[in-house]
Amino acid sequence: MTTDLSAEDVKLVRLARAARLRAYTPHGAVPEGAAVRDTDGRTYAGATVDHADPALVTSALRVAVATAASSGARAFGSAVVVSDAPEGGADTAGMALLAEFGSGIPVVVAGPDGTVRRSVST
Repeated sequence: MTTDLSAEDVKLVRLARAARLRAYTPHGAVPEGAAVRDTDGRTYAGATVDHADPALVTSALRVAVATAASSGARAFGSAVVVSDAPEGGADTAGMALLAEFGSGIPVVVAGPDGTVRRSVST
């Protein structure tokens, strides 16, 4: 795991890694985990939910954001996506959903071992 992250972002990486292990991917979707932190410091995690119809696959980032929003979160401080795919994580739809809550939200994309691959923002 990269040590350049804040302690709070390291926590998000751990939550996202644990969520990835719970991904539901019987139809071949890449298992991903995501975690978001709202501006009140609360954290939420989600995992990929696969479906036989590829159009209905829900990314881990969308699950985490939807979980947070349905719990009352309306602003986010940061997010992490952990993905098996070399170029995976921070999918377009997930980023678009997160951007509904603000611009400039940092999103860290990491591999299953927690190593940071890249950082993007909404």
